[in-house]
This record gives sequence, structure tokens and C-alpha cells, in this order.
Amino acid sequence: MTPPSTSDAMPLASVAIQVDPQDNCAVVKFGVTAGITVDIAGELVIITEDIGPGHRFAITSIADGEFVRQYSQPIGTSRGLAPGAAITEATMSNDIPVVRDLPDDLHSPAPTYVPDEEIGTFRGFLRPDGRTGTRNFLLVLPTSMCSSHEASQISMIAEFQHWSKAKFPNVDGVVAIPHSKGCGCSDGSNLDITMRTLAHYADHPNVGGVLMLELGCEKTNQSAVDRWLGDHGGFSWDKPIERIGVQSEGGTEATVLKGLSLIEKMLPKVNQAERSDRPVSEIVLGLKCGGSDGFSGLSANPALGVATDLLIDRRGTAIITEVPEFCGAEHVFAWRAKDAATGRSVYELVDWYKEHASVFGTRLDDNPSPGNKAGGLLNIAIKSLGALAKAGSRRVEGCCDYAAVPTTNGLWLMQGPGYDQEATPGIVASGCNVVVFTTGRGTTIGNAICPVIKLASNTETFNRMKHDIDLNAGTVIDGDESIPECGRRVFDHVVAVADGTPALAEKTKHREFQIWSECSVSL
Repeated sequence: MTPPSTSDAMPLASVAIQVDPQDNCAVVKFGVTAGITVDIAGELVIITEDIGPGHRFAITSIADGEFVRQYSQPIGTSRGLAPGAAITEATMSNDIPVVRDLPDDLHSPAPTYVPDEEIGTFRGFLRPDGRTGTRNFLLVLPTSMCSSHEASQISMIAEFQHWSKAKFPNVDGVVAIPHSKGCGCSDGSNLDITMRTLAHYADHPNVGGVLMLELGCEKTNQSAVDRWLGDHGGFSWDKPIERIGVQSEGGTEATVLKGLSLIEKMLPKVNQAERSDRPVSEIVLGLKCGGSDGFSGLSANPALGVATDLLIDRRGTAIITEVPEFCGAEHVFAWRAKDAATGRSVYELVDWYKEHASVFGTRLDDNPSPGNKAGGLLNIAIKSLGALAKAGSRRVEGCCDYAAVPTTNGLWLMQGPGYDQEATPGIVASGCNVVVFTTGRGTTIGNAICPVIKLASNTETFNRMKHDIDLNAGTVIDGDESIPECGRRVFDHVVAVADGTPALAEKTKHREFQIWSECSVSL
């Protein structure tokens, strides 16, 4: 056999992605054929068989029984892989030892913060409680599904007839959060989660005024919301608040008319808030993904992870959720925890969800699907490690319940589902004032009170959905940008959106909202 020549070799970056320098495999970008030569740091490697996009090959010899590594983490165990060999279910087993014991003296170092003069600023709404909003909405909040119709009517008519940016330049809109929860809560929903979510939306720094709307006979009425807030410290500041009831007003038409008159009265008060220079450390970034593809964990998610690190190094806060997508990689977060107690709480977060899923006869590690495997996600470890990449590399400060507010800055994990329309509202209720949502196949989701930036994993989807997707990380796949370069661009855009630049989901009026239907059985 004629030895390969350097002149015939293709640079690794043109063929595949080595996500982390410690990885011993690389992921093919667009498909390669057997026999091509790849230059890997001066070593010439011949690809031994055709390999499709999203699948892997060994970039060095990986002995039988040795771990195959991606994201610097084990994704399986080699059955004996020569350089250039395809990594498949036949050549790599899913055996990864699960070591859940954490040393009592576990201590992950705090981020190395940049000097204060390098933190940077954006123009946000400083609230009397010290928090900063990136938006200033007037929120119409139905306390149950029984007043959601009227809430939607009031907000829609108000935006058309009473509000405009020209008339109220400091108000970003009149929005409602219709939902399907509340009343007697006999549908299996958790009452405390419903109340916490609604209360935290009303108290959110992106909300400058609230019109609270009840039917009048539901369990989750205005008094219940007030009691929940009172038991948890009350409203953080004295924002404009009005309350009406459908039954007490005499029905739908009278309620809508009364609500519109109150909105007209509240708008000038909400408009009194003004943007001022605020440190970037006041950004609370929500991390989400959905409509993922084989490139999400190679481009968009790692790039968002870089942006997350840049924010945390500036004393900012980031919240990641979708606990089902931690499964198989939860040890990464556990060993990155600030201490052993926090690391154990990471395992408890995932264990609770496994138990929760088992009530319905499902298993979190039933993933990935046949379609996932065809796209290169051969096991749950690969899939979850790609999802966790959104959270960067800084230590985990703590875990919190769905819609609960973290107690410190830094990286936090929130209990929550993988369903986008419930997970995104949950991290916003936890205090996020900007969200970045990565997607491979394309999604249009937004949020009622928080800008949601869409980040595509591939250029084709970005170009096809250019009016819905804000940023393209497909540049990493195309070889036009490195992951750090793309991540810096994402970070800069997050700051610009916090400063007032609209996300595309805001332009298209995507305001999805739903509350997680967590089963209230004893687990």
C-alpha cells in the first residue's frame, strides 16, 4: 500500500470537528468516503470506510477497553479502534462506569472574574429592589384558565388601540399569559408550582405593571396569588397593580371593557421607567435547546457554552433546565459542583425525574431514538453531553425547583421538563431576563415577557428560517468560525438584546407560555 502523502491530505477542520482537545474522536461534518487522508496535527490518518454526517471516527488508536472521548468525557468503550476507523454500535459499547460517590471535600474553584472595568454595561431597567429588567412590559395575568380568554382579549385590543411605542417609548408591550392551569387543580397539577410561576411572572423585573384577572370562584384566585407572594416576601417593589374579576364585573364583555380602561390608566405609570447603564453582571441568561439535530452539540450548544462562561466570568447568572437531557451525563455537573452537597443535589435532581418518569411507565435512558442514532447520537451519553455543552465549563453553584429563583449568581440547574413550552417559561419565572434557545431543525418559540434569541446549529436552517432565527452557529460546521469565536459573537448579541435590540421572536410576537404539569403523586 502506498503511504499517504501530505499533499493529498485534507485538514481535519475541513472534514470533522474535534470538540475538545482531549477528545480521541472527531465528528464528521458532511460525510466522508473511505480512503481519504486526513491531516491531524501533522499525523496522516486514512479513513477506513464511508462515514455519514454526525458520525465519528477515531483520530488516534483507541485500545480495546479504553474510553472513547467526546467533550473530554467518556461516551463509550472501544472494542479496538485504529486511527480512521468509524465509531459505531459495533465498534464501541455503551459501557461507561457510573461512579456517583463524591468525596466529602469536593470543591470546585470559583470562576476567575474579570476586573470590574472589563465587565461591560447595557442599558436596562433598574428596579427599586436592585434587580434589572431587559424589558418593561405591562402584564395581564389570568390566575387560572377560567380567565385566560379575557386576558388575551384585553392584551390584544390594548396593543392595537391603547399602546404604541411612539406614545409610550419605555413600554415594550401589553402582554398576557393565557394558560390551562388553576381552578380546582384536580388535573394532577401541582398547586404550588402554578402559584409560584404566576407570582414570579408578576414580580419579574421585566414586568413594570400587572393587571391581575380572576374568574372569581377558582382556587387559584387573586387572593391566593397575594397569599403566596405574602408568604414569600411579597412583591419586590411597589409596581402599578390592578385587579378585576370576570364574575364581579358581570361577564366577558364588561371585564374586557373594564380591563382596557385600567390598562389605559396604567400605561403612563409603567412608562415612567427608563433605561440606564447597568453592569453585564445583571444579565440572567436562560439556556434552552429544542428541535435539535446532529450538529446542535457540535456548534450551537458549545458556542452558547462559551457565551455562558463569558457571562459568568462577569459575575452574571445562567440557568439551564431540561433535566431529562442531563441523564447519562449528570456526573459532569455533579463533579463541577461547588461542593459535595451541591454535587449530590445534582444526582437528586435527575433521580427525582427518573422516578417521576417511571410513574408513567417511561425511562429517561430509553433515548436516543432510531432517528437520533441514524444522525450519530448513538447513546444517551452523547445526546446529553451535547445538551450540557450549553452550560459552558464553570462550576455549578446550586440546583433549584421549577420556577424558583436562584440565591446567588453563577451557573444554576433548574428542575424541569424537556418540553419547550413549559421549560422556557420555567426559567423565565426563575428570573431569566434573556434566553438563548439553540435549534437544529428550527423553532419559532418566544416568551411573553422575556426576549428569546434563537441560535441555529447549521447554515441551511438559518437561511431557511432567517426571519425567526437570530444567529447562525453553522459557521463552525462550515469552517468559517471557531467555537470560541462564535461564542463571543453570541455573547455580544445577548448584551445587545439586553440593551433593547429586539429578538426576532419579539418581532413576530411569539409569546408562548405554559406551566409544567408536574404530577403531584408522592415520589
